[in-house]
Amino acid sequence: MCELVTTAGLFVSAALSVVAFYEVAILGHSQVIVLWQWIASGDFDVHWAIRVDTLTAVMLVVVTGVSSLVHLYSIGYMHDDPGRPRFFSYLSFFTFAMLMLVTANNFLQMFFGWEGVGLASYLLIGFWYKKPSANEAALKAFVVNRVGDFGFALGIFGIFYVFKTLNFDAGFAAAPAMAGKTFLFAGQNVDILTTLCLLLFVGAMGKSAQLGLHTWLPDAMEGPTPVSALIHAATMVTAGVFMVCRCSPMFEHAPVALEFVTFIGASTAFFAATVGLFQNDIKRVIAYSTCSQLGYMFAAAGVSAYGAAMFHLFTHAFFKALLFLAAGSVIHAMHHEQDMRKMGGLAKAIPFTWAMMLIGNLALTGVGIPVLGIGTAGFYSKDSIINATFLAGTPIGNYAFVLTVLAAAMTSFYSWRQFLMTFHGKFRGGEGHHGHGHGIKLEDVHESPLTMLIPLGVLAAGALIAGAVFAHYFIGADSTGFWRGAVAVAYGHGGAKELPLWVEFAPFVMTLLGFAIAYYYYILNPELPAKMAARNGLLYTFVYNKWYFDEIYAFLFVRPAMRFGRFLWKFGDGKVIDGLGPDGIAARVLDTTRGAVKLQSGYVYHYAFAMLIGVFVLATFFVVTGGMP
Repeated sequence: MCELVTTAGLFVSAALSVVAFYEVAILGHSQVIVLWQWIASGDFDVHWAIRVDTLTAVMLVVVTGVSSLVHLYSIGYMHDDPGRPRFFSYLSFFTFAMLMLVTANNFLQMFFGWEGVGLASYLLIGFWYKKPSANEAALKAFVVNRVGDFGFALGIFGIFYVFKTLNFDAGFAAAPAMAGKTFLFAGQNVDILTTLCLLLFVGAMGKSAQLGLHTWLPDAMEGPTPVSALIHAATMVTAGVFMVCRCSPMFEHAPVALEFVTFIGASTAFFAATVGLFQNDIKRVIAYSTCSQLGYMFAAAGVSAYGAAMFHLFTHAFFKALLFLAAGSVIHAMHHEQDMRKMGGLAKAIPFTWAMMLIGNLALTGVGIPVLGIGTAGFYSKDSIINATFLAGTPIGNYAFVLTVLAAAMTSFYSWRQFLMTFHGKFRGGEGHHGHGHGIKLEDVHESPLTMLIPLGVLAAGALIAGAVFAHYFIGADSTGFWRGAVAVAYGHGGAKELPLWVEFAPFVMTLLGFAIAYYYYILNPELPAKMAARNGLLYTFVYNKWYFDEIYAFLFVRPAMRFGRFLWKFGDGKVIDGLGPDGIAARVLDTTRGAVKLQSGYVYHYAFAMLIGVFVLATFFVVTGGMP
């Protein structure tokens, strides 16, 4: 019953979000609804208000749309799990927190939702708390996000210090006057807006798993697959992109911060794509794809193409949620097996899931015809980002252009590698992990229930047509009226004005190249990948081990922290505190009192004997000393 109530409520919310999108984004009826005064203390005055503009309306559709479908999908996926009521309560709590984040009208209200989704993420990643790996992944996500949130909190403190308000409109209106001015921060005179924007972006790096603070997202796949689709593909991880676009009036006056955003975004797109090349867990491949696609969004925001960033956020929600849920359908059919080396040949056993994964891959790789402008949702949004980086006409824009084009080729390779390893070739389910042992049989693989397949169909429709339907609103001729000040600019700026034909075709060529390589290795010559892995080449090992980020962090931070903690435990707590306290003075006092207690026997003759001894001692004293003076 609990899942029916929550799912029905989400579908109602999704329907109302569509109405809000039409009223706000299409008709232009933006508004701010003040509900009550939240905090009032001297100059610090914060109201709880619901802000509904185009940026909010887009996120409302994404959050409630994906969440409602994931709730429906979870009814089938979590059918046999005894913790189902707890699971749906966590999902609903996450949706509430995410809605609080995107409807916020001030930074403190946004921070409330920001921390709420972080808590929900922790609970959902560690949902199967009896698994040590799930607990470790949840803790890792919590700790890494605290690093980002510390920067985000410092940015909010700085905004109030500088602008004397946390309200979006008031702060953004005052931002131009602060351009080029400095203040004292960490003992140095630094540019005000650059510092504030960089601190805010640190929070975005943590929440959106950008390079340096990305390590938690792949491990977050320890949670149930619907969690991966909802939180770590379509909604929560996009909160950082949403925040940067919301703060675009500030970032536009902090060019150094924008360049940093572009650098981190482009570098993440490239880095995550390289790591995804050789992953064998079907969910981890999609997780690194999420990191890479978020990098695309930040690269767009960094060159002021906020409309393109939000457009890719919008289309990405459809095809990435589709890919995660399709992967969940595969895992469900394979009796919770996630290793693609144990799959293969599943197209005949689960044809609907095969078709859904195919559509998701077409959208993710951005398949389309550049000259005709016909393609999947990813074709419109991803290519608009690549074009925007080129049109920026700046060195950092050129850097982002090169890396995003290269990432497009790698995205195509690992996406089709995943597809071909899972659905085509020889079935390897009975071979065990390394070609031996016992697994399931192909005849045991069956399609998922309708509650899981219906959401796939809806998301597939969005992955196919969302780009063509909404491109002219997000990035086209109607984009200025569509955004209506919700972001600083609708579609980039820079030096270059014309887009050469080779730039338009570059992503298309890279996509074909990636597919061709994947087909050659996994269909025409399926023995080659195993031989390459067996050689353990330097480049392969480096990429397979995820550039050794986890090992470097373990060496620099985790192990020293554990050694320091052990020192405090053994020496500080054990020897100093316990040695001087419970095991020292307190223990001696206790020993003394135990000895004194033994004197109190309760027998009269003992006390009479003690008195006699006392009289004898006193008499002896007087005799020896000669009596009283």
